[in-house]
Amino acid sequence: MPIDDSPRTIAKHWQDCTDVYDFLEQIRLRPGVWLPGGSLQHLQSVLIGYQAALGVHSIGEPFDFWPDGRFAQWLCDQHAVSASMGWAAEIERTTPDGSTPVEEFFRLLGDYRRHAALSPTPSTSMNRFPGIEYMGNTFVTLFWRRRLLDQAVQRLEDRDFRIVRLAAGRWGTEEDMHRAIAAALRFPDYYGHNLDALNDCLGDVAGYGPYDDSPEGAGLVLAFTDYDRFAAACPRASQTVLDIIADRARHAAVFQRRLICLVHSNDPDIRFEPVGAMPVMWNSDEWMDSSRRG
Repeated sequence: MPIDDSPRTIAKHWQDCTDVYDFLEQIRLRPGVWLPGGSLQHLQSVLIGYQAALGVHSIGEPFDFWPDGRFAQWLCDQHAVSASMGWAAEIERTTPDGSTPVEEFFRLLGDYRRHAALSPTPSTSMNRFPGIEYMGNTFVTLFWRRRLLDQAVQRLEDRDFRIVRLAAGRWGTEEDMHRAIAAALRFPDYYGHNLDALNDCLGDVAGYGPYDDSPEGAGLVLAFTDYDRFAAACPRASQTVLDIIADRARHAAVFQRRLICLVHSNDPDIRFEPVGAMPVMWNSDEWMDSSRRG
């Protein structure tokens, strides 16, 4: 973590920033551009968005600016500032006369960086929130190379996620899909084997846990293989299944539960309509079309 106190006077595009502190320096140089009204609450939201982008792109950069994160704890320990409302609200509340919340934040940030340099603690977005790289967009992520899917599943399993593997290439009909998912997730006998019933029962699993009360650990992962074959056989159902999963996963996240869907396709050009009002994206290693060639 660089702690050079010399002022940096060169503004640059945010895409050229090397880490969160470089990004914050750009905000310091042009606070009126980044922070309408000089709001630290807005700055906190911007930084949370920055952290979410780290997760989406699988970047293991330390991030200390969650409302109850290391920066907030440092404020509490070193400056007797309560962390109950988050660091942005507390700095705004305690800004002394003659200063502004933005000026006070950057003054405290300098003190914090000097302190952190003396007692570094590794902390990455993936360590603090395992699986977030597959939850930043729709909770549904596409894979072309089976190897990358297997690696992702193994990483999540190592982080104590419960993995449910579903061989979608064997499903020639919508009924095949219903039977397989119902068996894998132990749906009750009254399961109706239709998309409305799938929405209801998957909602129970996402919100409350599996019907069989098996340990769920950090969360639940549905890993589909050969999904393109099911999509070819049942295009409407294949789209709706992903839409249901995305919607239920988003609701689960509200209750601090994790439901992740990883979808393998043999077709590198497969496309789905938006699910949960968001597009289905490829994983970060295969995001560019050129990376799914050869």
